[in-house]
Amino acid sequence: MADRQLPHLLTPEVLEAQRLLRQGSPDSAEQALRGRLREAPDDVEARYALAVAQRQQHRWVVALKTLGALAADKPGFGRAYQEAGYNHVALRDFEQARIAFEHATTFDPGLINSWKSLKRLYQERGETDRLRSVQEQITFLEALPPELIAVVSYLSEGRLAEAETQCKSFLRHNKTHVEGMRLLAEIATRAKVYEDAEFLLETCLELEPDHQAARVQYGNLLVKMQKFSQAAEVADALLAKTEAPITAIRLLHAQASSGAGRNQAARASYRALMREQPNEPRHPVGLGHVLKTDGELDQAVALYHQACALKPNHGDAWWSLANTKSYEFTTAELAEMAAQENAEGTGGLDRAQLCFALGSGHEQRQAHETAFHWYERGNALKRESTHHSSTHLEARVQGQIDVCTAALFAKREGLGLPAPDPVFIVGLPRAGSTLLEQILSSHSQVDGTMELHNVLNLAKRLRGRDESPGQPRYPRILGELEDDYFRRFGQQFIDDTRAYRGDAPFFIDKMPNNFFHVGLIKLILPNAKVIDARRHPMACCFSGFKQLFGEGQEFSYGLADIGNYYREYVRLMDHWDAVLPGFVLRVEHEDVVDDLEGQVRRLLDFCELPFEAACLDFHKTERSIRTPSSEQVRQPIYRQGLEAWRPFEPWLDPLKEALGPEVRRRYGIG
Repeated sequence: MADRQLPHLLTPEVLEAQRLLRQGSPDSAEQALRGRLREAPDDVEARYALAVAQRQQHRWVVALKTLGALAADKPGFGRAYQEAGYNHVALRDFEQARIAFEHATTFDPGLINSWKSLKRLYQERGETDRLRSVQEQITFLEALPPELIAVVSYLSEGRLAEAETQCKSFLRHNKTHVEGMRLLAEIATRAKVYEDAEFLLETCLELEPDHQAARVQYGNLLVKMQKFSQAAEVADALLAKTEAPITAIRLLHAQASSGAGRNQAARASYRALMREQPNEPRHPVGLGHVLKTDGELDQAVALYHQACALKPNHGDAWWSLANTKSYEFTTAELAEMAAQENAEGTGGLDRAQLCFALGSGHEQRQAHETAFHWYERGNALKRESTHHSSTHLEARVQGQIDVCTAALFAKREGLGLPAPDPVFIVGLPRAGSTLLEQILSSHSQVDGTMELHNVLNLAKRLRGRDESPGQPRYPRILGELEDDYFRRFGQQFIDDTRAYRGDAPFFIDKMPNNFFHVGLIKLILPNAKVIDARRHPMACCFSGFKQLFGEGQEFSYGLADIGNYYREYVRLMDHWDAVLPGFVLRVEHEDVVDDLEGQVRRLLDFCELPFEAACLDFHKTERSIRTPSSEQVRQPIYRQGLEAWRPFEPWLDPLKEALGPEVRRRYGIG
């Protein structure tokens, strides 16, 4: 089976170049492609064909440069990595060839020639266990029906709609075909319809419990869904069954273990990955993140540096250094980052990460105008791949206000689970929630956990897939559900979060976005405590604008968007105060800084906990902390951050305007 291309996507120039390549005229093919690329320099297929022409002329180093730039601009383009593998083989650099073919099969598992190349390389290295897995994949691809081979090709090109149509058409006549269901699950995953993907993969595993690829796919989906405890169980089972696990299993185990708070297991898997793939920069960055959460900052910084050395334009490594909030870049490092950001082969995400790191580095040096330039550039790059809608946000907030009335709560009173265990800390990112969590989790009766996704997932389930934009199913459904659902949802929350807790009677869920769902929390867990971590809008919003988040928070990549988001947040929190008086405690970050003991006692009184001095010495508490503020809350309270936005005020008018007159008046913003 040949690796498929999609002819109808190719221009006449590329088709002509392919004909010339088949005839053994790579120089003429290159000439035709150069003409096309002068007109359309971003034509992916023309750039790919150019690299093929260069390889056929034995210009292997030049071809690798062409492919490096292509892979940077289109990171998931598996054929570029396959072609790079061929060039490394020609140069007799078999280690780099192995890495390239492994990347190719990761991004496009339908590339049978890459699997066959890996088979030869593993045979030469005597890696019999890996060889067995590769042969299984080759056998699988050779047996795959042509309709599903087309689906694999569509997926590798990112053409989800066509892949879904083709796959569903096949499954209509082959309802229990496991590989068809796996592909449909992959399509659903990429479309972020995770519940459908979960159902499909669970069905696959019921039909074929020992299907390793389906189980790995299922584990990775659970990680995406933030179901880390379940993902870790899947990864443990896969690791136990395989004497020499493939990279995909090891990486799943590392990520799932880290997410589940099993940091020692995560460390072991990341270190194994670093031994197996010593030139892959993602692995030291992953291990660095684990060490950082445990407070081992020096070791984390060393690993981030190691990743930078392996790949100088690896933006995640540079941003990870900046994201320690304490690392100071040298002049040489700032120059290197600027050069890499401007380099031809640096991809879009790497560039955004480098920009945020450069902003942080120049801000440390009080070069505020230069810092703002880099922050603004990084946000603009990131905003290109986000889908935030202020109109949708306002509709969501208004929906909560319209449905979650005092009358609804009176009608549904007493239906939820009366467990007092959870303490929810809500608000905006960068508002001081990690500090409040660190204070409370320093108490002997409280476990800190992480930003749990359980309430968000419940809201998503209630919302459903097929709602009308004008008539959202959630939160309207809260007035329609049968009474016993509320207690069941509360019990499910307690059961599903058990894996993240210790033995303390209370635990913290600090997912900030839960402020949307305070009404839902009240209905399913009426005795829970909710704390609103509030910070001055200019400080909070600008701090968010400076932060490159790992996922979500898409409102934060524009000053007007983040200001509007703050305004809507305040509007909704005012509503909760009106219809659920006393259910939410508001804690202003500035008050905590000014009067730590007074605010600690206020927090503990609200949570009905006795005072413990350890809460005042929160910075001495040893625990894993997974947010960007992890190093800041390991220090005593300091005031420096309160006015950090002031030097940037000349460029913040769009933020002030978006906050609106009421918020500006409330906080005295001129």
